[in-house]
Amino acid sequence: MKQKPSLVEKSALARSGYKLKYAPEEKIGVIVVNNFPALGRLAALRFIEWTQHNPGGVISLPTGKTPQHFIQHVSRYLNGWNEKATRKELESEGIDPSLKPDMKSLHFVQIDEFYPIDPSQHNSFHYYVEKYYIENFNLDPAKAMLIDCTKIGLPPGGTLQEIWPGGVVDLSLRHRHPVSYEESVRKQVLQEVDQWCFEYGEKIRTLGGIGFFLGGIGPDGHIAFNVLGSDHHSTTRLTETNYETQAASASDLGGIEVARKRLAITIGLGTIAYNPDCTAIIIAAGEAKAPMIYNAVHQKSHIRYPATVLHKLPNARFYITQGAACMLPERQYADMVDMEKDALPEALKRRILIDLSLQIKKPLADISASDMKNSRFANLLLKKTGSTPQKLTGQLFKHIDETIEAGCQTRSNTVFLHTAPHHDDIMLGYFPYVVRAIRDASNTHHFTYLTSGFNAVTNSYALSMISNLKKFLNRREFEVLYDENYFSADYTQGWNRDVWQYLDGVAADSAFMKQEGEARRTYRMLADIFEEEEKDNLEHRINELINYFKTQYAGKKDPPYIQLLKGMIREWEADCLWGYLGFDSDSIHHLRLGFYKGEIFTEDPTINRDVPPILKLLKQVNPDVVTVALDPEASGPDTHYKVMQAVSEALKLYEKETGRSDIRILGYRNVWYRFHPAEADLYIPVSLNMFAVLQNAFLNAFVSQKDASFPSYEFDGPFSGLAQQIQVEQYQTLKTCMGRQYFNDHLRPLIRGTRGFVYLKELSLKEFYTHTRELRETTE
Repeated sequence: MKQKPSLVEKSALARSGYKLKYAPEEKIGVIVVNNFPALGRLAALRFIEWTQHNPGGVISLPTGKTPQHFIQHVSRYLNGWNEKATRKELESEGIDPSLKPDMKSLHFVQIDEFYPIDPSQHNSFHYYVEKYYIENFNLDPAKAMLIDCTKIGLPPGGTLQEIWPGGVVDLSLRHRHPVSYEESVRKQVLQEVDQWCFEYGEKIRTLGGIGFFLGGIGPDGHIAFNVLGSDHHSTTRLTETNYETQAASASDLGGIEVARKRLAITIGLGTIAYNPDCTAIIIAAGEAKAPMIYNAVHQKSHIRYPATVLHKLPNARFYITQGAACMLPERQYADMVDMEKDALPEALKRRILIDLSLQIKKPLADISASDMKNSRFANLLLKKTGSTPQKLTGQLFKHIDETIEAGCQTRSNTVFLHTAPHHDDIMLGYFPYVVRAIRDASNTHHFTYLTSGFNAVTNSYALSMISNLKKFLNRREFEVLYDENYFSADYTQGWNRDVWQYLDGVAADSAFMKQEGEARRTYRMLADIFEEEEKDNLEHRINELINYFKTQYAGKKDPPYIQLLKGMIREWEADCLWGYLGFDSDSIHHLRLGFYKGEIFTEDPTINRDVPPILKLLKQVNPDVVTVALDPEASGPDTHYKVMQAVSEALKLYEKETGRSDIRILGYRNVWYRFHPAEADLYIPVSLNMFAVLQNAFLNAFVSQKDASFPSYEFDGPFSGLAQQIQVEQYQTLKTCMGRQYFNDHLRPLIRGTRGFVYLKELSLKEFYTHTRELRETTE
């Protein structure tokens, strides 16, 4: 049945200024919005519109962080339906406010679920669906098809833990003979799970298929848990996942160690696309999603790109932000065509020529007129500027040379305030720059961490630290410390001595000395948290903590005192890092901003709660340079973006109170998202020696991250390895543009020895405020 054209989409398209589809290059309709909240609003309006016209329809909605604004807007519309402002807003988007959707009539289909997992766990998708959709949208539970792993295939009285000890499922039992009674039971359970999946898919088909599907897109392009390589006719099934999906799921499950063991029950691509009239919408926000969006929209239908299954659905759409659309060439070209000659940003000109150099693998000096004319963007650049290829490439060569030269320079007599959302962000973002700035003794450095970062500490790691402390409680080394009141709250120098003891162990390559330093700090943490310094009393607390960490499921939200402990573990690691370079606790500041609470939908910073601690520190430090993680919204951890907004507000107040308008901002990015070289204006050279320092310091200081429990989907290992990989890639980019001889024959030994680059962006306060204001407007 052909659906009526969507008035909601018509309105959104008009605002975007783009066509729905630039055929034949684009294979599916795309609607671009300005920002992440607008993305949720558009999806919510289209959902409301669809439910109005399809009472009794079948809906399937996503889990995770991406639907945050979708959920908020749908709830706002439904709960405020009779309010004048709501009705006016709906009407302005083409929705009839006199017809409230009959939510109770809808059938809900859960898209996927980890297996095995108890549905009562707060990190299960079953729990998410019940809380945010069934209850929040007032759906009928009797019409909800949910995936409850405790009710699938288990023998009477059996539990998931009994059948699958440690959560490990052996799929080889599908195809081999069991060798024990336990394996025979597991084989039967697997068969029952597979039968349940078949019946689940059949029920969906009996209902006519999914009428409204809303989903996100994963780092490998997956839709639901249909990972790269999935058959486009795939059905509902129990399946393994790949590394990229496991890395993306690690934060949900409490670490990659758990995610590697988990399987998934997912509806198949064939299930999603079964109903030819399905309104299937994929939502994606942020520049980090741009490569996946390009493949899903531009590539021909292929199992390498799961989302291309949607090409055959006439009502399928991609709703994406400007950032996620940044690699869609037809739209970027349309934007450039509309630009006036004098309005072409310098960064855009540089991006076009750098991308051309990389595409054809030629240095800038070797790019010919025919090379540029064969490139649609470069040819348009020639026409817009009226310049010559030689002049344009020559200007860019000179600019890159000057930017490398600027990166070789160091400041003197400068007060630096280095800020970071998380405790390893500075190190992973621009450690080589920090090290070189520290070498000039006229500079002053302060390092501040704005959140507790407790989400990055696993229960197993916290348990190892508490267990290590228990071993030292009654040792002679600690008896001496008790006698000198080493752990007294009044003895503030103890915070530094913990670090020195640990670093002595690093230098001596002594595991025992490092363990003692760690145990000292763990004792101090517990004494501070529980306001109890006596060993005997703390011993009871230690036993309680050991029991807690042994019995809690991975990924469960911790109570505040456990969050505080895990946050202090991260703070200890940052103290050790800067202790490496000679800084003590007077130079390291842990602000623990209140918006960071470990919720799935993170709060926004507030002026009254989160800005004053930063303002107080600014007054204390009086910096000349402030470094900031300059990640765009919805690219990498959302915490980065929110911390940047809080720092911006604090700087505005500081400037107003002191008149200091000369502060310079150094924006950095790290493993979650990178600058294009056209965006940066400082290229910091990195040598092989610096890579060795980076690896050694990271693995000895950030021990909780050594096993990479919450890794990037791009790299299976500790973040220091990914940081090095990124910096090497950035060097290779500049080497392609400048030519090998530029580096081999350079007058500076520093450049001849360069094998990596860090990109930084320098801004005035006014420029920084403009940047953050533009991003903040995207959230209002």
